[in-house]
Amino acid sequence: MLITGASTGIGEATARMAVEAGYRVALAARSVDKLERIVSEVGGEDEAIAIQCDVTSYEQQQAMVEQTLKAFGRIDVAFANAGIGSTGFGTEQGDPENWRDMVLTNLYGVILTAKVCLDELKNNRGHFLITSSRAGRNTLKGSVYGATKWGVTGYGYNLREELAGTGARVTVLEPGMTDTPFFDTPKPQALKADDVARAVMYAVSQPEHVGVAEVMVLPVTRSD
Repeated sequence: MLITGASTGIGEATARMAVEAGYRVALAARSVDKLERIVSEVGGEDEAIAIQCDVTSYEQQQAMVEQTLKAFGRIDVAFANAGIGSTGFGTEQGDPENWRDMVLTNLYGVILTAKVCLDELKNNRGHFLITSSRAGRNTLKGSVYGATKWGVTGYGYNLREELAGTGARVTVLEPGMTDTPFFDTPKPQALKADDVARAVMYAVSQPEHVGVAEVMVLPVTRSD
């Protein structure tokens, strides 16, 4: 299982659960020191590898796949989880540079991850998962972040159609607010990263003839 945005939050939680379920994991993020800590905690390089990668770079994503194949020989699951949030509210108060970074990371980066992994996923009847958001199914006043997640949700469905007949599966995950380092302050009433990771593992554990197209996970308190 290859996971982008694996250094904290949902990516890290998924990596830990995946290793427990018997996967070997390739963990990619910009913060390689955090990845190396996770690798050591889940069992070392027999179980996991750390790969420094900026998902907005096609060349770095190509290298990410090459390193994964060199270490493990195949990719059965690719989880495009890397994403960033907004630094300002809405359009009027938003920062154009932040918008650019969100579009490149949240949408373009996901498409690049699919591009570099598709040969492996088709060959292995594998699984491509995307972290979208409840914001990718709801309208939020002026939210450019939400617009990137609407794009991701739509892309996931388009990719599923593109892969029809190959045996490869696509799942779009749409968590509500999740208490991770994505936020500067704790969100005690929100979901936990493990809650979303369990949804990932549910999707990938289904029989080959079952495709979980979309999973929305919300806190019961609806604090999202």
